[in-house]
Amino acid sequence: MPELKVKLIEPNAVLPCYAHPGDAGLDLFSIEHKTLPPSERALIRTGIVIQLPPGTEAQVRPRSGLALKHGVTVLNSPGTIDHGYRGEVKVVLINHGNTPFQVEAGMKIAQLVVQPVLTVDVVRVDELTGTRRGEGGFGSTGV
Repeated sequence: MPELKVKLIEPNAVLPCYAHPGDAGLDLFSIEHKTLPPSERALIRTGIVIQLPPGTEAQVRPRSGLALKHGVTVLNSPGTIDHGYRGEVKVVLINHGNTPFQVEAGMKIAQLVVQPVLTVDVVRVDELTGTRRGEGGFGSTGV
């Protein structure tokens, strides 16, 4: 099994973990207390740095419970952490709810999903092959 190496850089940092066997996402935890007013966003620290397995990326995704119960989600979802990044993992949260939301130290704030990465050779061409769909997008198949 590939390893996700995690270094705790703050004394109150929590190691990411799966809540249940077979889960896709590892829980990420806040190390700080912060009030998030309605319609505001904030960068929340986790106190960890990671080393991903070769050929992978990590995606920071929202927690469904925070979204449903409080209107709080990850703003740049999914946030991408590239294989070579060695800085602190931070989460951009936004409060779409109507009341202030209190982020607490030790609170689960997001999920981290590790995925394989496909790299490609970029080739400049003069023409692309046609398809039945063509340029149709943004609702072209109905509501």
